[in-house]
Amino acid sequence: MRFPNFVAPRKESGASLPRGPWFRLLRELCALRALCVKFFPFFQLLTFNFQPSSRSAASLFALCLTLSPAAQSQVPSGRDVVKPEIYVSLDPAARGSSFQIAVVMKIRSGFHVNAREKSEDYLIATDLKAALPAGFNSGEVSYPKGKLEKFTFSKIRLNVYQGNVILRMPVTALENAPLGEQHIPLKLRYQACSSELCLPPVTVTLDATLNVAASASAAKPVHAELFGKQ
Repeated sequence: MRFPNFVAPRKESGASLPRGPWFRLLRELCALRALCVKFFPFFQLLTFNFQPSSRSAASLFALCLTLSPAAQSQVPSGRDVVKPEIYVSLDPAARGSSFQIAVVMKIRSGFHVNAREKSEDYLIATDLKAALPAGFNSGEVSYPKGKLEKFTFSKIRLNVYQGNVILRMPVTALENAPLGEQHIPLKLRYQACSSELCLPPVTVTLDATLNVAASASAAKPVHAELFGKQ
């Protein structure tokens, strides 16, 4: 959808600008156009397949109107909607031992994120990656099954995560893993949506902290509520 190129009148030297209702309308239209341009990539990332039409154009224009500065302050960011927490199954972990990193995604009530197995190609799937330091190897992340839910903006049911979900990554500390406190950087990517709109996808940088001991007898299982008996 294209918006007219409204250009605010420039103030000439020694001239005064009109301050009547038409000037105020023009100023508001300029601000509206700038706001729509700013948020246009956001509309391309909605969970529905946006197709230009007179109806969708009107909806987009109406949504731009709702995204006034006052309305924007009430729209949360994806970082606010999902609160991830990081846990490690061994503390300390021993050289040569295998353990798990769990990322618990706490999703705000009324919102959901697309599951790992997304329902449509254009959806943004939940994704967890690690930048492993020297001395560590990892396996494939274990993602939970999503739940098929129906939303007004989609013709089909979508596979989503709601509430609290746990992503698990298996990691091995090699025989040459450095001792002491270690940090494993993680990146969690997801897109949060409500029943009415989707927020832009975000990539959150996380940090899994653990201690590495030289002796296998020093390894200590923790967080049995997440990892069970080890």
